[in-house]
Amino acid sequence: MAQQLPAAFEERMKSLLQQNYDRFIASYDHNPFSGLRVNTLKISVEEMLALSPWQLKPIPWCPTGFYTETGERPGRHPYYHAGLYYIQEPSAMAPVELLDVQPGEKVLDLCAAPGGKSTQIAAKLKGQGLLVSNDLNAERTKALAKNLELYGVRNGVVLQEHPDRIASKFPAFFDKILVDAPCSGEGMFRKDEDMIRQWTAESPAKYAAMQRDILKSAAKMLKPGGRMVYSTCTFSPEENEAIIAGFLADHEHFHVQAPARSELFAKGETGWIRENMEETSFILDEIWKQAEHTARLWPHLIEGEGHFLAVLQHDGTEEAEHGHLDVAEPSHTAEGGRLRGKDHARSDRNRSGGKKGKDSSKVSAADQTSGPLEAYNEFLNSHLTFEPDGYAIVYGQHIYQSPLPSEALDGLKVVRPGWYMGDTKNGRFVPAHPLATALQPHEFLRILELRVETGEAVRYLKGETLNVESGRIRCSEGTNIKGYVLVCIDGFSAGFGKWQDGFLKNEYPAGWRWTSV
Repeated sequence: MAQQLPAAFEERMKSLLQQNYDRFIASYDHNPFSGLRVNTLKISVEEMLALSPWQLKPIPWCPTGFYTETGERPGRHPYYHAGLYYIQEPSAMAPVELLDVQPGEKVLDLCAAPGGKSTQIAAKLKGQGLLVSNDLNAERTKALAKNLELYGVRNGVVLQEHPDRIASKFPAFFDKILVDAPCSGEGMFRKDEDMIRQWTAESPAKYAAMQRDILKSAAKMLKPGGRMVYSTCTFSPEENEAIIAGFLADHEHFHVQAPARSELFAKGETGWIRENMEETSFILDEIWKQAEHTARLWPHLIEGEGHFLAVLQHDGTEEAEHGHLDVAEPSHTAEGGRLRGKDHARSDRNRSGGKKGKDSSKVSAADQTSGPLEAYNEFLNSHLTFEPDGYAIVYGQHIYQSPLPSEALDGLKVVRPGWYMGDTKNGRFVPAHPLATALQPHEFLRILELRVETGEAVRYLKGETLNVESGRIRCSEGTNIKGYVLVCIDGFSAGFGKWQDGFLKNEYPAGWRWTSV
């Protein structure tokens, strides 16, 4: 490889792998594997395989994941901008598969940025239930929110909070929790040489202290009988099996469950820890036997980078009584409440409950949200063919459709309280780009189809105004052809435009535009 591995890292890997070390170190002379994961919120795997201009090879541990060949650039294709797939390292697709997410569940992705695993969870939820995606880094939460919006997630909330603060609001609340913990990144050395430069011999111990605290907070938020998956992209036993063994020693209601596809992965490594980490000597043999049911993805054994996985199953014992929060269901109504967001002043909200044209007279004339919600509901009635579920939450001029009531998020640093629908300006509602990206074509009253092969799709993604004959605008019966149009690329929603007199004014946001040559 181009850059020398740290000597301290090599010495530890020799002692850990012993006779398998030569195979391991030889893997650094091979190119890293690339992959993409189909976004089944927008397209089926079968449809994607039929559309794909690339050769796609299945990834064995992820039914929606595929290897892409070296040199292919799926990020430079209009389908990427339409959110049809997520470009993701193959091993990174494994943790969510082991989480076994089911539609309708409440799921927390605790260390979520930049959003690859959150989008994978969202696809498994199929628009039902709740996804809370959190990250402490302000810059990284911007990428997280954008990826969730690009991939059409309607039932997601994005936070920028410390895990303990989230635990105080959501005790014993989530059915499933993913802890893709910050780590020393040794498993990414082959793919990202910056990780090598940042690594020191002290890195594993530094991250292990952080990981213990995060996992402890996560356990407080899991329902009895729920499941957590702990994962890292590092080889360090201090950050992997030692963390799990210590957690089990302190949490008697949890046990390690062997991965369903365990034949694909190596088992956990516990012998090295017991020989080299005296501070773990208090841990019982039965706990170490459980830790062996964790999984390792070694780059010399699979087609992917290094990863560690542990499935932590709660035994279902009720430990304490906790408050109950409702996830939004269609046709529920409620009033009042306040929400403090990260970037917005406090504002009142009214829950629309998913009813188009909900009578806003219940909101007093003094309520600041009355006008924005009236304009918002008028837009829904005149442009959409369905009734969005959830709570309409107003932040100043911004309107979101949230799966949670505002009081559930009160006091937390909220980046996105839900599906970003749009803004109110001068008494009018202006739809936001994330509203478009989460729509199915049949859910909007005006549709324009653009095709990749004609070049129009790329022109639209670059922000150009297009000449469009009226006959190309597909309208529902009785709909005026003039106005907002949902622009679709080969049948999949990509953004908005405004059609008038043969021209499509481009509403594709500047920060999202096509920059590829």
